[in-house]
Formats: sequence, C-alpha cells, structure tokens
Amino acid sequence: MSEAVKAGVQRKGINLKENAIYFITIGIFIFFAATLNQRGFLSVVNLMNIFRQTAIISVMAVGFTFMLASGEFDMSVGSIIALSALVGALVLQRLGIALSFAAALVVGAFFGVINGFLVVKARMPSFLATIATSGIIHGFARWITSLQAVPVTNDTFAYIFGGGNLGPIPTLFIWTLIVAVAGHLIMAKTSTGRQVLAVGGNKTAAAYSGINVSKVKWWLFIMMGSVASLCGLLYTGRLHAARYTYGEQDLFTIVAAVVIGGNSIYGGKGTIFGAVLGSLILGMVNNGLILFGFTVDQQVIFRGVIILVAVALSPKE
Repeated sequence: MSEAVKAGVQRKGINLKENAIYFITIGIFIFFAATLNQRGFLSVVNLMNIFRQTAIISVMAVGFTFMLASGEFDMSVGSIIALSALVGALVLQRLGIALSFAAALVVGAFFGVINGFLVVKARMPSFLATIATSGIIHGFARWITSLQAVPVTNDTFAYIFGGGNLGPIPTLFIWTLIVAVAGHLIMAKTSTGRQVLAVGGNKTAAAYSGINVSKVKWWLFIMMGSVASLCGLLYTGRLHAARYTYGEQDLFTIVAAVVIGGNSIYGGKGTIFGAVLGSLILGMVNNGLILFGFTVDQQVIFRGVIILVAVALSPKE
C-alpha cells in the first residue's frame, strides 16, 4: 500500500493496525467459505456449531483480557470452572436454579479473593500464586464427587445455561454477547477500565496518579473467578452434567484467543471485541481443519504455530 493511500486511510479515521483483527477474521472466513463450501462450511448448522464451540472460550477471553491488560495472569481459571460447575450442579439438585447460580458465583469469587490476597498482600507473582491455587482447587473438584459426574436433569437450567435456543440463536451466543458488550463498556467507557489499563501500562505511575493499584488487582481476581464460575455453569447446562475435567485444557485456548485478538501479554492494552474475534478465529480454524481432514494431532500442531506467531507479534508497549 502506498504512503498516500495509508495517509488517506488514516485521515478517514481507520487505523489499519488497530483494526487488523477484523480484516483477518473476514479473510479467514472468506478463505474457508471458498475452499470448503462443498463440505458444508457455510451451512447454518456448521456456523451455529462454531458459535457454540467458541462461546465459553469467548466469555473467558473477555475476563482474561482484563487480566492481561493489567499485567497479571490467572492460571487457576480452569480449575475454578470445574469446581464451580460441580458445586452448582450439586446445589441445583437440592435448592433450585437461583441458589445454584449464586453458589457457583460464590465459589469463583471466593477463590478470586484468595488469589487477590496472595498477589496483593503476600506479594507473590500472579503466575506462581495461581498455579498453586489451581492445584488446590482441582484437588477439591476431584474430591467432592470422588471423580464422578453430577447429572443435570433440570431442563430449565439446561435451556438457560447453554443447552437451549432462542429461535435459531443458541443461548450460548446470547451469553457471549451480554458478557462481551458489558466487558467492552467497562473497559472503554468507565474509570475502572482506564485504571486497569493504567496499572498494566505502568504500575508505579498509576499509583502516583492516585489509582489504588491494590484495589484494582483485588477486583480483577474476583471478577475473573466470577467469570470462570459462569463458564462452569455454561458447560454444565450445555452438556447436562458437571465434571471435574471441565476447563482442564481451556487456558491454552483462552490465552491464544486474547493474544490473537490484538491484546498484549505485557499489559496496558485491552480490546474486548478483539479477544472475542480471536476466539472465533480459533473456532473457524479448528472447524476448517476438521473439514479438510486434518487429524487431532495435526490440529494441535497447527494451533500451536498460530499461537507462537500471535505471541511474537503481540504489542510490546
């Protein structure tokens, strides 16, 4: 592209670097639509499957965008997903949907408080602190049901939390939309979002400017635990059961989605819709590889290469 064209684009308010994720998403969609049209890529059933398969990762990516934007990391989210799912399912069997929802959120928020304490008060690096709590939480998840799944027979719960459709639209997509819009508004339009970005950009400067850095970090870990709990319920509703294995392999994909979406692993930058699009990109690539006939092992290798490239190109400032 010539310098004159670039300048013209900039004058019209289009930042190619900032909006690259949108062009990449469209490009990947067009590629698969053109090459896999005869194999059903564009069928409504297949497109809805992509949305369903990426919805929970998208919701988690919204929360994780806040974490990375602040310069922190939470390795315990997968374990919180599993434990919250199990607690929610157990409470559902006895006390109904409302208390099931509340119990799951309490579990996530509680471990968010623990993580926040270890990072803010004990001054442990978030990466190491949450690795430790992840192991503890995972142990509880295995212990409380002796590795057994907890079945969900409440059809209303399953319909609300991921197993139903509102017309042609999966409820999982509605949850994703609600969380993404809320996350975007908080990040882009509120003082909380500005404080998160300031802390991630320069913690010392943020403190000198009057931002309560400790309070911001407490809030982030509690929010992240609560989002993970919601995802535990969405897994439970979609699959009509809770299992201790939920979330085990999700962290890899969540981080990939956030980074592919244009967010920096170094903090100070956060785009919610970019993270959601990153999740959709991974979903489309995974779906496309399946339709192309790639084996599971080949798909894992391909995703690893994508993540490596995304991290290498991640903004350093």
